[in-house]
Amino acid sequence: MKVGIVGTGAIGSEVARAASAMDGVDSILLFDIDPDATKQLRNLPRTKVATSAAALVESVDLVIECANKGVVQTTIRDALAKGKKAMLLTIGALADDKLREDLVSLARKHGGKIYLPSGAVMGVDGVKAAAEGDLKSVTLVTTKPPAGLQSGTDRWTLLFSGSAREAVEQFPKNVNVAATLSLAGLGFDQTHVQVAIDPLATRNSHKVIIEGSFGRARIEVENLPSPTNPATSYLASLSAIALLRRIVSPVEIGA
Repeated sequence: MKVGIVGTGAIGSEVARAASAMDGVDSILLFDIDPDATKQLRNLPRTKVATSAAALVESVDLVIECANKGVVQTTIRDALAKGKKAMLLTIGALADDKLREDLVSLARKHGGKIYLPSGAVMGVDGVKAAAEGDLKSVTLVTTKPPAGLQSGTDRWTLLFSGSAREAVEQFPKNVNVAATLSLAGLGFDQTHVQVAIDPLATRNSHKVIIEGSFGRARIEVENLPSPTNPATSYLASLSAIALLRRIVSPVEIGA
């Protein structure tokens, strides 16, 4: 498979390095609006730099977006219109109902496919499986140290409690996990989100609580930062790499 990566920041770079050593990946094409961002990656095996995002789309089978909503609105839309596969890392963009519906319609019409990694949380397969039955509730509790939310409070504080759709609006830089769980389960309006700040916390944590006809589950993750970018959870990069491996592998594991 020919893989293209748009955006070579912390996650894009880690995905590129993993892809260059992955069976099933024939070639890798990179693009970033900052030419310097690809310098450390140009010597990876089977890797080249595209002259533009449009040129990248033309040349690959799978486009991996590691950039921003603008790239989802343009490059990913173009890729799906050409029947390509697309992996989105900016999953919060899909809280925009019209954009999400447009992308799904393009994929269905032209034979493309949209892949969404689980990101900085675990248990997404469980939410998907539970949604095949009677899924009654999905709750996400995100707790961060004060620096993670640019707050100077010295006590545990609940900053937000409401729907995932409201959380996306109020915390645009912290929405990917809420968006992923919403799409896997009950949607943006029925997924409940709490955001808290804890001055004793040293890591970002996500607790997922689901209830339904299957029973009840509780999954908690304490994330370590990416080795190359302390603002990014390392698990987000690993989940994108794992999903790419799943796409190119002859064996699939999980719901």
